[in-house]
Amino acid sequence: MTDPIKLLLNGEYPDPDGEGKIGVPTRSVVIEKTLAGREADLIADLNLSRNLAVIYDPDTHAVLGERVEKAAASLGKSISVKLGARPHADKKTVDLIREAASDADVLIAVGSGTINDLCKYSAALDGKKYAVFGTAPSMNGYTSVNAAITVDGLKKTLPATAASGVFLDLTVLSNAPKRMILSGLGDSVCRPTAQADWLLTRLLFNKPYRSAPFEILAGEEPGLFESAAALTKGDLEAMRLLARTLVLSGFGMTICGGSYPASQGEHLISHYIDMFGPPDMPESFHGEHIGVTAVTMAHIQERVLEAPGVPLIKPCSLTENDFVNKYGDALGRTCYKEFAAKMISPDIAENLNSKLKAHWNDYKEKLKSVSKASSEIENILKNAGAPYRPDQIGVPETIYNDAVLHAREIRDRFTFLDFASETGYM
Repeated sequence: MTDPIKLLLNGEYPDPDGEGKIGVPTRSVVIEKTLAGREADLIADLNLSRNLAVIYDPDTHAVLGERVEKAAASLGKSISVKLGARPHADKKTVDLIREAASDADVLIAVGSGTINDLCKYSAALDGKKYAVFGTAPSMNGYTSVNAAITVDGLKKTLPATAASGVFLDLTVLSNAPKRMILSGLGDSVCRPTAQADWLLTRLLFNKPYRSAPFEILAGEEPGLFESAAALTKGDLEAMRLLARTLVLSGFGMTICGGSYPASQGEHLISHYIDMFGPPDMPESFHGEHIGVTAVTMAHIQERVLEAPGVPLIKPCSLTENDFVNKYGDALGRTCYKEFAAKMISPDIAENLNSKLKAHWNDYKEKLKSVSKASSEIENILKNAGAPYRPDQIGVPETIYNDAVLHAREIRDRFTFLDFASETGYM
């Protein structure tokens, strides 16, 4: 079978949603046992400007940054941008990178989630190219064109530049901290919950939906889930499956022009915890949150899909004052503006209920066909030694329950969190 990554890079992947072929803006993806000694050639092969800025933090510099730094220096003018320990993906750090790398034409990220997001968003703001050397298989954002950046206290998904090159050294990835490896698994197990949420909006509101991002994963996902327990034992083939799954998941988002196929209700719960969790809460990786919240979302979806009868929607009664009272004036009004875009009015509820009465059995079967049982997702995580309960990531029960109930209020994305709330199944 032809490699879907190669087909996408060459613009030759057959579009399952219509005629024609699908391509991606990324020009090179290299996933090998080791990339040692090849760093300069990998950068040079992109045929970009040799005026480079290499961005890293102390941890990523130790494992790979020094190699990339020397490679960049051998190619031309090179600027090194060393961030502080555990940098935050926020506007302040974006501004720091833009200033420090202002004389460079190309940003070379050395890191994983946070550094990758910071660099691709900074590159987008300044019209620059960027490439990334991954240091951990902790998330699926290496090949996506969006970045999670906190702006004025609100975590946003913002448009970003596509990586010209994504370079993943399996030996480096396998030596990443165990929790970061399992974070990547957590970011992968949400495919079923995200797909069901996205399909729900297609069925209820006739919103755009594509099967392409899920078809390109079909050859990798089963093997990854079966070999999940080997990920932290130095098994490079299991690591290859994880790396490929993360790359293809990111490409799925790029194909769709947004995070829809990989970020739905489970991500909203995680974002809510990030925004409103207590400051003394133990630090967790994004994917650790997503594994736990994916189990929760699968359970909510099961509750709705297994219930007898037809779920009927009630109009939403929340007001802007409710948001201001809960979140404060500025953030409350911002969240309300997002939420209002999907608010269920009496007229909308009446129309939706007519559709549900006529088509619920058909909708239910379609949604079940893309879902996965919460117990299956839990077992994948459990077998790998990854967290699957809120207490395992240090989130107090009261905080977690509040997030499940109210995460839908921070974004305009309609998910099973909204559907379960408005139909009484939450």
